[in-house]
Amino acid sequence: MNKEKVDVLVIGAGPSGTVAASIINQAGYSVKIVEKELFPRFVIGESLLPKCMEPLEAAGFLPALKAQGYQEKFGAKFVNSEQKVMDFNFSDQFTKGWSWTWQVPRANFDKVLADEVQKMGVPIEYETTVTAIQFDGSNSTTTVVAKNGTEKQIEARFIVDASGYGRVIPRLFKLDRPSNLPPRKALFTHIRDEKRNDYIEPNRILIIDHKPGVWAWCIPFSNGLTSCGFVSEPSFFDDFKGTPEEQLRSIIASEWSIADRFKDAEFIFEPRVLQAWSATTEKFYGDGFVLTGNVTEFLDPIFSSGVTLATVSSQLAANLTVRKLKGENVDWQKEYMDYMLMGVDTFRSYVMAWYDGTLQKIFFEEDRNLEVIRQICSVLAGYVWDQENPYVKNHDTYLTRMVRLINVGKKLKDLEESELQGS
Repeated sequence: MNKEKVDVLVIGAGPSGTVAASIINQAGYSVKIVEKELFPRFVIGESLLPKCMEPLEAAGFLPALKAQGYQEKFGAKFVNSEQKVMDFNFSDQFTKGWSWTWQVPRANFDKVLADEVQKMGVPIEYETTVTAIQFDGSNSTTTVVAKNGTEKQIEARFIVDASGYGRVIPRLFKLDRPSNLPPRKALFTHIRDEKRNDYIEPNRILIIDHKPGVWAWCIPFSNGLTSCGFVSEPSFFDDFKGTPEEQLRSIIASEWSIADRFKDAEFIFEPRVLQAWSATTEKFYGDGFVLTGNVTEFLDPIFSSGVTLATVSSQLAANLTVRKLKGENVDWQKEYMDYMLMGVDTFRSYVMAWYDGTLQKIFFEEDRNLEVIRQICSVLAGYVWDQENPYVKNHDTYLTRMVRLINVGKKLKDLEESELQGS
């Protein structure tokens, strides 16, 4: 059997894998990426967050990405069934950092990153599947099989598992554990958005609070297409009959904010289904490997956290891997897993607060606390590690506390109005 030696083997050529590979390669170590798919390939996660611009910059990818002319994203607009609007602008965020990012067709975006890392000298073997890994301390031997059936082994001093939904190491070594988030389903497609310019801020991402427990995304791209999908518990979709396209068209027709915009519009592909995506794992590291991106934890698409967690984790993991290869001691629990969980847990609190209606009460309240909105805006921009932000540091309590304050304020206002009427 053929054998190959590298310093670091990266599993997966998505944003997490390419960012890690680039940073390790810049440090002077030999890196190889194996990827089971052939790029370009379709994947969701099309709305980025400003925080992910930092690792993309560190990896040296920004010039190539800017050349693509992607739709720039400066914030996000939330609307509900009562036609109330909450418009977040990243320039108003509490945390200092990037105030814009992109909305991207992921097939193109991921291919650009992969092509760039190859130009940097990192080889990628596409259509290559990892079938086994054997660890000998920190060193490992990975067996991979190419599409043509050719099998070989890759010896590496360290492995970065950025395999996304493939979850290679967690599945091989039984590290997966269930998420505490309930299973949900998404039905989505890309639409030729010919009526886009008939609407105010036509290129702004729209998050639609369709009804309790049901929301939709509307993500315009610079190529004239718009990604649109609805997310809910699976039973919601049972009320809509017919083919996936007929189902999605019926659901769109029932939503005031996009019904006219997408009426009779062309669907670029048959609507697809994604469901039961939430996943987590027992640990994010081990002797000889580190997990990054969706391999560690994937929550929910509501706040577009996927690419941010993927790229931030890969940047951190890559820097720690370089230190380890240099012979330094790395406290993977404290310096990696605990840090990443800080951000994951913050996002998790906001995901849960969205589905139980807590966030909507804050977003669509008429008398908003502008400082609180600034602090929440930073979370929506991906700055979920900023301990100076009370809505990060106290993410598990401050949202519900704010709703209680809103409710008390409403009661006081009603009482004052009642007293005025009585007098």
